[in-house]
Amino acid sequence: MKSTIIQRMLFPLICTLLIFSCTKKQEVELNQIQKNIIVGFSQIGAESAWRTCNTQSMRDAASASGIQLLYDNAEQKQENQIKAIRSFIVYQVDVIVFVPIVQDGWDNVLREAKDAGIPVIIIDRKMRVADESLFTAYIGADHVEEGRNAARFLLKKFKDENQNYRILEILGTAGSSVADGRYTGFREIINTDKRFTITTSIDGDFLRSRGKEIAETYLMENTKLPFDILYSHNDGMALGFLDVLENTPILPGKDIVIVSVDAEQAAIDALKEGKINCVVECNPKIGDLVIDMVKQLTEGKSIPRVTYVNENVFTEWDDLSLLPLRGY
Repeated sequence: MKSTIIQRMLFPLICTLLIFSCTKKQEVELNQIQKNIIVGFSQIGAESAWRTCNTQSMRDAASASGIQLLYDNAEQKQENQIKAIRSFIVYQVDVIVFVPIVQDGWDNVLREAKDAGIPVIIIDRKMRVADESLFTAYIGADHVEEGRNAARFLLKKFKDENQNYRILEILGTAGSSVADGRYTGFREIINTDKRFTITTSIDGDFLRSRGKEIAETYLMENTKLPFDILYSHNDGMALGFLDVLENTPILPGKDIVIVSVDAEQAAIDALKEGKINCVVECNPKIGDLVIDMVKQLTEGKSIPRVTYVNENVFTEWDDLSLLPLRGY
């Protein structure tokens, strides 16, 4: 009888210990799985502070989770990215993450990844494929909305003015979803107001050097700039344009209104100085989010097809004195 009573008393304790033991075992196994995760990451290059920060964000997040990151710099060439993805497939990584430099031309290599059973996450830039199942998810900015926000600032700034405005648009890399999105979103809003006309769109390839070249060309051919507003698809090109204006009597932010996208520290500093009027944020710090999705995939969980990151708009009307340093 006593033995039976003791057994009944010990039974809950034994069950608790077993559950705890199983839970700890599962945690150890899960941690071991995460430590063994290998991610192949192809970045398009290191052309800007934004891109460098984006890469570092991925590296930091992977390191913090004990995940091995195989990094490849494509140096702005799609063929290099395709080679990198094929090398990741041969290496049998668990997940492939990459920034597609342009939207088209990925079907064959992604089909190879799918046949190998390797899920693919694209970040920062989108792509067009015949079969949407060739990649698992997109994580990054809503570039169409960024273009809309740039145009919304202009409509608000000039809402009480009764005159026409000429816009020079410096485009990002031709064929990239970023450039297409910022192009489309901007027109969606700006075309609702007949006072604004996009007189010229010039390819700047997201390079600061191209922003300088474009400014120099205009100043060579004109005694004054033949437009009222500069809309730049990224900060680098806008800052390159500013580099040239520094040596002229033209006052950026006053004689010409400048709107840019990315929110690098240098652009925010120019905004504080009144040389840029609006900076639309494109958040590069998505590493934690991407790596979290990677871990969910390796645990057999499903992840959202599209995840947009939170972004802000900084304008000449804002108090930026307490804004933390951007880190890029």
